[in-house]
Parts: sequence; structure tokens; C-alpha cells
Amino acid sequence: MLLVTKAHHSSQEMSSEYREYADSFGKCPGGRNPWTGVSQFLQTSQKIIQFASGKEPQPGETVIYVAGAFDLFHIGHVDFLEKVHRLADRPYIIAGLHFDQEVNRYKGKNYPIMNLHERTLSVLACRYVSEVVIGAPYAVTAELLSHFKVDLVCHGKTEIIPDRDGSDPYQEPKRRGIFRQIDSGSNLTTDLIVQRIITNRLEYEARNQKKEAKELAFLEAARRQAAQPLGERDGDF
Repeated sequence: MLLVTKAHHSSQEMSSEYREYADSFGKCPGGRNPWTGVSQFLQTSQKIIQFASGKEPQPGETVIYVAGAFDLFHIGHVDFLEKVHRLADRPYIIAGLHFDQEVNRYKGKNYPIMNLHERTLSVLACRYVSEVVIGAPYAVTAELLSHFKVDLVCHGKTEIIPDRDGSDPYQEPKRRGIFRQIDSGSNLTTDLIVQRIITNRLEYEARNQKKEAKELAFLEAARRQAAQPLGERDGDF
């Protein structure tokens, strides 16, 4: 999941070099015990149907549009969507998920960690979300607002990165007076989760390297003890 690559951003077949690297990453340090493997996520329409609510916005419902990466869908995202849900008596929340390449443009590194298909299912599983736009445009345009009959556009307290041409992606909803920034009340971010995972992995590797060194020392001592004549062996080693 946390490979420093971008190959997981597309649904294309992984190259042999990438697959070899991914498989080695899924093993314990040294590659001696492959406890886990790396698989390619396969999206189908049935998977989406199983997660989708399947209902259209009804008369009297407030259509609220939110957009973002929603990568490694976590409690911070849920808190944000819950706050958005409370903005109306009968909310209909549409979540726009950006393409992987777009997320990588404004997040950098190897983000997003989860590809678009995986992020789609994660967001659809949230009780507060009624619909997902798969591969939403980065800029919230007049066409998008009109197409979905959006009443309100919300964004969290994270920094709003300008579009490729330097413009504000929320300039249209701001012009219409339907834009609101919502504080989720959570300080958890995808970056923080990634840092925790990396830190825990490094601690795990260091701990197991020490354990392995002790075990190898014990085995070497046992080997030497067994090689000595019976009368010269120590009582303990």
C-alpha cells in the first residue's frame, strides 16, 4: 500500500519489475517469510451497486456537494461528512472524487495511496453519502452545479490548492454564495496515518532484527556446543 511508486494509480497491469518489488515489500525484512502478498484490485459494476444507496435526490432535500481525494478513508473524513450532513434537515450529499493523477498533482509524492476505485467504495460505504462522482473535475464548475442541482458546496479546513491555471477551484460556488468551509473537529489526516504506519513498520523491523540477532547467536552457540567432544561440553550455553 505504501510503496513509493505511482503504479497503483491506474488499472493497468503492473509491470514485472513493479510486481517483483511489490511482492518483496509484502514480506518480512529479508524476504524470508512471505506472510502477505500484493493483489490487484478489480472493480466491477456489481461491487459499486452493492455499496451505492441507489436513490435520487427527492423534492425538499438539500443537495450538498463535497469534493476531494478521500484517501485512506478515516474518522476525519467521517467527522467532516457528519458535520455536513447536519447542515440540512434532509441532506443529499454528493461526494466528488478526483482522478488519481489530479490527486497526485496537488498532494505530490506517491499519493493517493488508494486508487480511484478503492476510494469510491470507501466513500460509498459511508452512511452520510448518497452519491459519488467518480473522477470529478477539480474545479467546481457552473455545469457541475447545474447538472446536480447543487444547493450548497462544502470544503474542510485543509488548504485549497489552486487549479492548474492558478484559479480558485471553488470560485463559482463562492460567486453564487453557496460555499461553506466546515471544521470537522478532527486533526487526523491521511499524511498522519501514513507517518504512523511508516513509524510502526520501522519499529517492527528494528525489534525483529534484534530478536533475529539473538536467535542466530543462540543457534551458533548451540552449534559450537554440539561440535565439542561430549566430555568438554559446558553444562549451559
